[in-house]
Amino acid sequence: MKEDRPFFYSANELFQQLRPEHEMKLGLERVEWLLERIGNPQRRLRIIHIAGTNGKGSTSMMISSVLREANYSVGVFLSPPILAWNERIQVDGKFISEASFLRWVNKLWPFIEEMKEKGIESPSFYELWTVVALCYFAKEAVPDYVVLETGLGGRFDATNVVFPLISVITQIGLDHREQLGDTVEQIAFEKAGIIKAGVPVVCGFSSDQAQAVIQQIAKERNAPYYQGNQHFHVSKLIENEERQEFKVETLFRTYSRLAIQLRGQHQIENAGVALMALEILQQRYAVMLAEEQIEMGMLQAFIPGRLEQIGRRPFLLLDGAHNEDSMRKSLETITRLYTYRKCIVVTAMMRDKDVESMLSMLGEVTDFLITTTVDRQPRSVPADQLAEQALLTSPSITIEANSSVEKALKQAKNIATEDDLILVIGSLYLVAEARLLLVHQ
Repeated sequence: MKEDRPFFYSANELFQQLRPEHEMKLGLERVEWLLERIGNPQRRLRIIHIAGTNGKGSTSMMISSVLREANYSVGVFLSPPILAWNERIQVDGKFISEASFLRWVNKLWPFIEEMKEKGIESPSFYELWTVVALCYFAKEAVPDYVVLETGLGGRFDATNVVFPLISVITQIGLDHREQLGDTVEQIAFEKAGIIKAGVPVVCGFSSDQAQAVIQQIAKERNAPYYQGNQHFHVSKLIENEERQEFKVETLFRTYSRLAIQLRGQHQIENAGVALMALEILQQRYAVMLAEEQIEMGMLQAFIPGRLEQIGRRPFLLLDGAHNEDSMRKSLETITRLYTYRKCIVVTAMMRDKDVESMLSMLGEVTDFLITTTVDRQPRSVPADQLAEQALLTSPSITIEANSSVEKALKQAKNIATEDDLILVIGSLYLVAEARLLLVHQ
């Protein structure tokens, strides 16, 4: 085979060979092996590394938005994608092109084949994306800063091969228990694995138990530690369907009135975490941010599928809440902000989540529940099975199963009147499929 012949001519061709649903692999050895072969590009990057159960995406986009408003170029690595397959890797809001993606995959593929020949386990789909992202940022796009989200956990997440400027840990809750542990303390320990010696840590608004674990690890690694409700505080001023206004006090300064488009108290807390991280960038790394740039950057920050309103009369909301904590916060926000006659829910859930608890919460606010299944996602609970479980937790509401997301959405629209609210919730994979159907067609 000639060396200049591409291994893959399209992203679809690659995805057929290395499908997204392949099992998640924890550990750093495969990524480290590949990065070493290609010159350790991650060492060239100035990275803000973000872990947490909930709030990673929103916090990432707030930090990115402010830096971009201050005329810095910013790369972002996130998961899972909502808008398009290549959304995972982006610079200044532009997703990586298929040509660039394939260029780096084809450069890496001979090393992956070498791994197979040497009996080294091949990288997972997510690990390949991580290495492509680091190569693309360091050797092609070359942004000023990179906001790097973990995928699962932190200690053994593929992104944890970097040495960042700041480590950020957002809200900690119970999720991915099979991989990370059954208690908040165990999960906090895994998330705190991103903390590096001497690197400042910003910790969000989590339980005392989670905070204690993270603070102890920061202390052991001599990492300066900044904790929500201790070193920085947030307070809500105004909240409505369109925006929230709030105040943030940090060790360095007070922001008396900021605004974001994102809904819910948890998003104000995420904003506080983002601002604390930005303050450290200014104080420790001489990043120049004017107050008006911070204000505008926060206001413009947007992430799809997080209590995103895409319709009115009836209200139509998309929310990627996929665990107990995020579901509870989303439902509390909806019942506080919106007035409606009936709530019609379309839901799909992954089998490795606490399905029973989330269905029970939905049953408390729902009048008509439509269960469905996410296409090409084997972890998705079959629609009829999900309906049976919902019937056990909420026997008094109307429940129907529809295996097609498209048909489930049409059914919800047919049922709803102008005075109702349609809520699509339960999984980011569901929101991604639903958004494509609702927004782009």
